[in-house]
Amino acid sequence: MANRHLSRSVAMQSLYEWDFSGRDAAKLDEIMARNIKEFAPGLDSVEFIKRLVKGVIDNLPKLDKIITKSAPEWPIEQITIVDRNILRLGLYELLFGDRAEVPPKVAINEAIELAKSFGGESSGKFVNGVLGTIYREIGEPQKDE
Repeated sequence: MANRHLSRSVAMQSLYEWDFSGRDAAKLDEIMARNIKEFAPGLDSVEFIKRLVKGVIDNLPKLDKIITKSAPEWPIEQITIVDRNILRLGLYELLFGDRAEVPPKVAINEAIELAKSFGGESSGKFVNGVLGTIYREIGEPQKDE
């Protein structure tokens, strides 16, 4: 598994655990450290994981507002915890990530792959639909590159 994909997987699992266990910010570093040790021992750089997780947490209200607007028939609390955190992670990379490092379509594709691996039967399609809608609404950055 490529380092970036593994890092996103660990970030998603950490966000899932944080969300599931009551969103205690004080436990976030402990959750990340445990998940890195368990799922990515020997990973060269854990900075990408930390940047993703902290970026999602720091922008959580904005991300949830955008998800709610883009999927109005699915209140954020009714989206499964896995799908909700995959959407947050993908949306964070899409909107706030370094586009030279992670192009928008890569961010979306990575989120879809996480949804297929960790979510339910229709998670991939759901994540694709929501992130695709947002991508089109922001004007498809880098479409012609």
